[in-house]
Amino acid sequence: MSWIELTLDTTNEAVDWVCTLLANAIAVEDMQISEYCDRNAKWTFTIQMYLSEDQQIHQRIDAIAAILTPLHRTGLTSELQTFVIDQKPFPVEIAQNPENSLIRRIGDRLVIVAADSNYTVTNPQEIILRLQNSLAFGSGLHPATILSLRLLERHIQPKLHVLDLGSGSGILSVAIAKLGAKVLAIDNDLIAVAATEDAVQRNQVAQQVTAMCASLGSASKLGHWMGGDSVENVPAIASDQKFDLIVANIFARVHISLAAEFHKALRSTSTHTGILITAGYTNDREEDITAAMSAVGFELCDRIQINEWLAIAYRAL
Repeated sequence: MSWIELTLDTTNEAVDWVCTLLANAIAVEDMQISEYCDRNAKWTFTIQMYLSEDQQIHQRIDAIAAILTPLHRTGLTSELQTFVIDQKPFPVEIAQNPENSLIRRIGDRLVIVAADSNYTVTNPQEIILRLQNSLAFGSGLHPATILSLRLLERHIQPKLHVLDLGSGSGILSVAIAKLGAKVLAIDNDLIAVAATEDAVQRNQVAQQVTAMCASLGSASKLGHWMGGDSVENVPAIASDQKFDLIVANIFARVHISLAAEFHKALRSTSTHTGILITAGYTNDREEDITAAMSAVGFELCDRIQINEWLAIAYRAL
C-alpha cells in the first residue's frame, strides 16, 4: 500500500494551533513533528502527516490544504508539500514502548497520557489528563502549554470560577477542572471549541466545564487570533468581575489588546485576589506585556520560563 506524506514548516507561535486544527478536522493516520536545529531559521518545526492512499485521498488532501491556507496566507506556515511514499515511517519511541508513547509529568501532580493509554496511577496525588495522540509533539508538549499548566497548578484553588480564553485543545480547561475549579472555556474558532468539548468528555469533567464559541469583551472584534477565517457574530463575554482567575495562552498582541478587559473581568474577594495567567509568547515581548498590564492595574506575582518561552501571572490590584 502506498502512503501520501504531507509536509509543512511552521513557527513556534503556530505549531500548537496547526496540530489542533489538523487533529480535529480531518482523519490523519499519523502526525510527526520535528524541531529545527538552526535557531535562527524562519521556521522552527516541520510537521509530517501520513495518509493511506484510497479513493478519497484527493478530497482529504484538499480538505487539509483548505484548513491550512489561512495560516499560510498570514505567514505562519510554509506551503503544503505532497509526496508519495512506499512505507510510512514509524516513530522509534513508540515502537520501543507503545504504552508510554505519551506520558508527560508536569509540575508536582499533573500527568499527561495518551487518550487510549492503560497508564496506572502510581501516586494518589496524581491528576491524569488524557490527550489525543495527534496533539502530542513527539518528544513533549509545547513550552507555552507546559508553563501554563505549571502556573495553574500553583494558583488554582477549589471552587474558583475560571475563564480559559483561547481554549484550543482543551487541555488547560481539563486541568483546571481536575484541580477543583469551575471553568468557562471559550475560543473564537469552532474547531477549537469542538476540540475542547472532546477533551472535556474524554476526561469526564463535563459538570465543571462549559465550552462555547465566544470571546472576552472587545476581543470579539479582533477577528481570528491565528489569522484564520473570521467567525461572524462571535458572542462577547462581558468584562464585569465574573472570574477569580483567567488563563490565556495566546499571542502577545492579543494579551496587550485585552489588558483592560482582563482587569475588568477579574474579581477579588476577602479570601482570593483575582489572578491573570498569561502565556504563548517569548521573552522579547515580556516588557511590552508587563507594561500593558501595569498600566491597567496589574502587578506581577509569578513568572516561569523554558528557554525563550514565558508564562507570567499578574495580580489585580
